[in-house]
Amino acid sequence: MSVMKSASSLLQDLLQTLPHLRPQIYFKASLTALSHAMEDLVLVGKDKPLVIANFQQERFYRQESRRYRRIAQRTNQVYVLAARESDFAAVSVPYATIPLDPKDDLAQEWHLIIIGQKYAACIVALEFASPVDAAALDQARQFKGIWTFDRQVSMVAAGLLLDKILVYRPELAAAVKRSQKRYGLSSKALPGVESDRILEIDARLFTDRLVTYLQSSQYKQLKAYRTITKKERNERLINLITTAIRSSLKPEEVFQITVRELGQLFSPCRCLLYPYQVSEVPAPIDYEWVAFDFPAMKGENWSLATHPLFQAALVGDRSLAISDTAQDLGIRADPQLSSQLERWQIRSCLLVPIRYQGIWVGILELHHCGDSAYVWSDSEQALVEAIATSVGVALIQAQAYRNLETLNQQLAALERTQSNLIAIVGHELRTPLSTIQICLESLVSEGEMPPEMQQSMLQTALTDLERMRRLIQDFLTLSRLEAGSMRWQIEPISLQVSLDLVLGSLKERLSVQPIPQIVLELPPELPLVQADGEGLIEVLTKLLDNACKFTKPDGKVTIRAQVINLETELVTSVSSQRKLKLQRMLEVIIADTGRGIEPNQLEAIFQRFYQEEGFLRRTIGGTGLGLAICRQIIQKLGGEIWATSGGKNQGSEFHFTLAIA
Repeated sequence: MSVMKSASSLLQDLLQTLPHLRPQIYFKASLTALSHAMEDLVLVGKDKPLVIANFQQERFYRQESRRYRRIAQRTNQVYVLAARESDFAAVSVPYATIPLDPKDDLAQEWHLIIIGQKYAACIVALEFASPVDAAALDQARQFKGIWTFDRQVSMVAAGLLLDKILVYRPELAAAVKRSQKRYGLSSKALPGVESDRILEIDARLFTDRLVTYLQSSQYKQLKAYRTITKKERNERLINLITTAIRSSLKPEEVFQITVRELGQLFSPCRCLLYPYQVSEVPAPIDYEWVAFDFPAMKGENWSLATHPLFQAALVGDRSLAISDTAQDLGIRADPQLSSQLERWQIRSCLLVPIRYQGIWVGILELHHCGDSAYVWSDSEQALVEAIATSVGVALIQAQAYRNLETLNQQLAALERTQSNLIAIVGHELRTPLSTIQICLESLVSEGEMPPEMQQSMLQTALTDLERMRRLIQDFLTLSRLEAGSMRWQIEPISLQVSLDLVLGSLKERLSVQPIPQIVLELPPELPLVQADGEGLIEVLTKLLDNACKFTKPDGKVTIRAQVINLETELVTSVSSQRKLKLQRMLEVIIADTGRGIEPNQLEAIFQRFYQEEGFLRRTIGGTGLGLAICRQIIQKLGGEIWATSGGKNQGSEFHFTLAIA
């Protein structure tokens, strides 16, 4: 369908038709509250009014699409406008949709016009100012326009906007004509129409709903400001410590900055940092920040990490948060430990191991003292863990500063890992958390929500919860693989049986979305492979998941297998001579017709946290750990894994080998 463009904005036309109108300034939060309160008049009323809404952008409409389906159940006179971003024109809804040209002036305006038999109302506003950080402060966008219950103004605005709708959708002429006739609309001011005629609205309902929506907008805006402030504070602290590490080869300067800034940020009573290795005797504390009126521990031989109660948890490379030492059963069962904590007035504490490349080099401790306990939040633990990671660099730097080239490579690797980890956690955890929060808040706040909508929101929350579980499971699996703590049960395994299990699970998980055709091209008699059953299923699952994600539903995924002979080198123990030996292996190939991989990225895709910037992460998402896990498993089983591809949009093939039983 060709896209046309209207001549001018609705606000300009309305002000020319009714020059006595005086536009006002509105924030988006105010317009949102007004719009929802006006829409509620339709939802709770018995009237069947004309409703015309312009959302500017299609993504804004998507946020309110469920609400407008409910409105369409009340009246069959609904028109929705928005600048299209996808298939807005083809969406199947019980009302008329009008996709705007993004360059049209209408795409910069906010409209909501309601013409009923007993009342009329309209909002006609043009956006003219946006905050710098529009994503974080969306509610602070500013509009200039008209909001009124004046019937004449509302009817003129409706008439003007219906004329513009016909420019885009001339096939709606008959429906528009019925609307104009039914509600007596005109795009010109009618001198005989009284401005306040038939103004019969439920004022109390409108006022109550308006106040509720305004409070909700203020609460969301306050949360956004708090989030930005907290984010800025945390980033400033990490940048300060990182800058200190880069600018100084003296670790004591870095440690002093760390304990001071952490202590002042959290305002506990004490912050400690000390080197520590499991095999060594704890050294006296050299770096401490302590609040006024609390005893200092500098110079003390102190380390909670050496106590068996804490050591097991810390060895697992996890931080340890104790909210109330007076109520912890493990601490109360140890009189000596309880006495130590009471002596230093420690009521709550956070212990974070400082590691570098798997080596335990130190401890960061935060103490809350006094009579009240303190519950450490996940975000606080994550921040201290990130700082501990940076401090770990400084501890190693003190030992390796002479080898500047090696040190710079280590810092670069750490920065990439930290950057990727923050990006993945920020996107892959925050997105489902936000969805879950919105669903649960909606279930709590919308008391009259239909059962089917409640079920939809619960299902959405459960889906994103499963997404988070799989993300965390990937982190744990790769951690155990790299630490060598996985337990393997090597035995003869049938590839066919493993594939049947994986394909059954895949089709069940992806039953609600279309997937490409999956074709098996296996020899009639496949030999058994020597492998771990769970490990093989994990590899097949991740490779097939990737193939389905990056292949369109009309594409194809093919699974093949073949027996090959590989030459391996053997060194005899007597003569130290190298000999070649042929080993029979089963090669499994999973080929797809999807997006393909650039040749220079075929090895990089197996690195942990790898994401092809702007190509995979932005459109597909994921942790970047799947292929790294596959390589770890296959190598542990004595095989190899690699990828081939002709390039972008030419499909890809993933190969791995396993020894034949």
